[in-house]
Amino acid sequence: MLEGVLARLDEAGNLVPRFTAPRCLLERQAVGGCDACHATCPHGAISLGMVGQSVQIDPAKCTGCGLCVQVCPSGALEYNLEPALQSVKDQQAPDRRATPDASLTCSRSGAGGPSLPCLGRVTPALLSAAGAWGTPLTLLHGDCGECPVGAPDVPARLERVLDEAQRLREPTGQPAQVSIRAAQPEDAGRSLTVSRRGAFGALFRAGKQQVAQSIPDQPLPFIDWSVPEDRTPQEWVWRARSLKPAPPEDAAILWPAPLVDEKCIDCPVCANVCPTNAITRDLQPDGGVHLLLNLSACTGCMACLHSCPPQAIHAQSHWRPAAFRAPLLLRESDTVM
Repeated sequence: MLEGVLARLDEAGNLVPRFTAPRCLLERQAVGGCDACHATCPHGAISLGMVGQSVQIDPAKCTGCGLCVQVCPSGALEYNLEPALQSVKDQQAPDRRATPDASLTCSRSGAGGPSLPCLGRVTPALLSAAGAWGTPLTLLHGDCGECPVGAPDVPARLERVLDEAQRLREPTGQPAQVSIRAAQPEDAGRSLTVSRRGAFGALFRAGKQQVAQSIPDQPLPFIDWSVPEDRTPQEWVWRARSLKPAPPEDAAILWPAPLVDEKCIDCPVCANVCPTNAITRDLQPDGGVHLLLNLSACTGCMACLHSCPPQAIHAQSHWRPAAFRAPLLLRESDTVM
């Protein structure tokens, strides 16, 4: 009965990911640009153009596989993470006793349970969140070599995503319990297993957080760039949220981000090219400037590093937990360009 109700809650949606132009390295005119989405799309659905039309997606060719989102270094392309996150959360047993693993399957796998158009949509944030909840998660893919939705190397891509999630989770001491395998005939009988709390929540939850046999596509609203909190992509918001249990204060958290050295000439290039405004310049009353980094908002794209005229920026891969609590002072200067 529950599955029938949930199935009726499903909605047809838009397979095309949201494109947020201010986050695109092409729109930001970062040195070296970026063609990751175009190079990755297995269906030729993405074309690159001039500033103002830097990324164009042909909806007739886009299958919703999510591979472009998976490789976008700045979160300019994204899907709503919350339906998949909620699906995994609602499959968690309240007392965490031995129960069937939570699962996500690709739509072509033939397996039962919640499905995505392609497991190319799985990102480190999703797997890290499953680890934070202590929920074992099985990812079931079909015959990727013959699939018209994704690409033959989706399983290999999933292994890389899992590796990144595990490195993010390492300081928490609680790795994600994720297995990746091809669906088998017996998986066709997988049922939608949710906790009682999850079941009632699924019945009454508003659209963006449904648990259904097919996790619905729901286009994200446009970003209001005047709200600083909204400039950070969902992927990195959830990466930070999933750092549970809280790492010890002396732990090293994997989060590539820039540092600035003495060669800095106090120009505005790094702040101008930053796709999430994680780097800002705070002009002081005395005419100086503070260069600040909001670490949680940094996607590690390193557009600042590649664009810095005096090459004064280098990457630091690991940070202490305290670095996430307040803006970091990258440089303090008494002059400004």
